[in-house]
Amino acid sequence: MRIAFLGLGHMGLPMAQNLTRAGHEVIGFDVVPAAVEAARAAGIEVAPSGVAAAADADVVLTMFPSGRHVIDAYRDGLLAAARSDTLFIDSSTIAVDEARTAHGLALAAGHRNIDAPVSGGVVGAENGTLAFMVGGSDADFATALPILETMGKRIVHCGGPGLGQAAKVCNNMILAISQIAVAEAFVLGERLGLEHQALYDVASNASGQCWALTTNCPVPGPVPTSPANRDYRPGFAGALMAKDLGLALQAIDGTGTDARMGRLAQEIYAAFAAGDGAGRDFSGIITDIRDAG
Repeated sequence: MRIAFLGLGHMGLPMAQNLTRAGHEVIGFDVVPAAVEAARAAGIEVAPSGVAAAADADVVLTMFPSGRHVIDAYRDGLLAAARSDTLFIDSSTIAVDEARTAHGLALAAGHRNIDAPVSGGVVGAENGTLAFMVGGSDADFATALPILETMGKRIVHCGGPGLGQAAKVCNNMILAISQIAVAEAFVLGERLGLEHQALYDVASNASGQCWALTTNCPVPGPVPTSPANRDYRPGFAGALMAKDLGLALQAIDGTGTDARMGRLAQEIYAAFAAGDGAGRDFSGIITDIRDAG
């Protein structure tokens, strides 16, 4: 297929490369000149604009910073430029209502649309092991599946329009809460005189076992591949976690859900991102917890 890939940042570029390796014809675009140059250096054909990239594509895949960017791009020529019945896949992480607005705009313009946010971070994008959470019709999911499978290891159809974003926001709320809990436990262990490795050996094989511990361990040593061993280079940056928890807070308020841990996690990560955590991995929240004591 000819795929227009719009948004060639830290996640988008390796995803586009995996599509190219799978034999798809990829033409990309990004508003950031450095991202365009990186894409060219990686062998991705680059169009002069997003509209130009979409004009002759079978699929238009977007990976944008926010829902406003997605909706503005759809309204400002992207949908009008595409051929009738083009499949639009949005892999940005945006609010559920924004995903449904984008879906409605695409359908009104004679196109198909699914929301397909991802989990797995830059490493997952590079290795083609992302998880995709998909919202849309059965038919559109079936069309998109072979494309998504070239970039991800697990693809789950979560239901109708917007429900991929719903799954993403719920998953990341779980992740944020568990990452804070793991960090607090290690700081408590330090102050009790417990070695990091000893706590890891117990918790990773007991009821405290979770991804935030066994993959994203917030202290150096026990998990050599965790960001803690790279001075908390992301990974998944604290600013992105704060953004996703902001979306979770919107959903909590919009549904009247009693989610006190979700609210507290949003407060904690908002403060982390406002400080030196914006560009650090979100597991670096352990430094704020240490400093607060």
